Amino acid sequence: MSAEAPSGERAQPAPSLLERVFPPGPPAPVDELVRGMGLWERPGEERARPHVLLNMVSTLDGRATLSGRSGSISSPADRELFHGLRAAVDGVLVGAGTIRTERYGRIIREQAVRHERLARGLPEEPLACIVSGRLELPPDIGLLQTEGARVVVLTASRAALPPVPAQVEYLRPVRDGRLDLSRALTELRLQHDVRSLLCEGGPHLARELLADGLLDELFLSLSPVLVGGEPSAGEALRILAGLELEPPSQMRLTSVLRQHSWLFLRYSVASEERV
Repeated sequence: MSAEAPSGERAQPAPSLLERVFPPGPPAPVDELVRGMGLWERPGEERARPHVLLNMVSTLDGRATLSGRSGSISSPADRELFHGLRAAVDGVLVGAGTIRTERYGRIIREQAVRHERLARGLPEEPLACIVSGRLELPPDIGLLQTEGARVVVLTASRAALPPVPAQVEYLRPVRDGRLDLSRALTELRLQHDVRSLLCEGGPHLARELLADGLLDELFLSLSPVLVGGEPSAGEALRILAGLELEPPSQMRLTSVLRQHSWLFLRYSVASEERV
């Protein structure tokens, strides 16, 4: 029989155990696995830009969203890994479309995780980095309404958001009238000491990172479902959207975790041109 939570408190579900398939090892909870991945270690001073990770979820037939949202194809273990990766990085990078669709709230919700970050010499929460071409961000989104949340908007627009409770700054490096993403990441490293950066999409931003040689690793959660269908207008079908990559990005498998029929894959980008 499980113990009941004290009066007035919600019982927390037991953490998911993931099987270590490659490299092999005993099952472990997500927090232990994240520590073993070395993600708490900060990249060295010699890096001109942050070490960039991409975390995405996909169905077996390549769907990155269902009804426009990724959460509908997720699982409890996938969400634990999602939050576990967030806990260990300096910044979270996300496109404005994903912010609007998923209605982003506070980056780190658990007080225990914020305390662990402080104990490791990190800020309580990662820096929220939003890529927005036209700065079309509803100010009522939870993240912007969080008192003290640290937000940097990467944009080519000269506009600004209305006053919000979050602390908002702007980086506006421009090349040919568009946001210079490579320079923006360099400025994140220099101005905000962001050494590790977790991208959570969307698919257009993910493709841009790969095309510009700015991505170092991919975490791909593979959902054991087939959904079929075609994307509606403006909806991305796969984890990458936009023009075909030329040449294709070569990936190297570095680890495989499993829970039931779910697979959690970690790849490094094999290109030697990354900076």
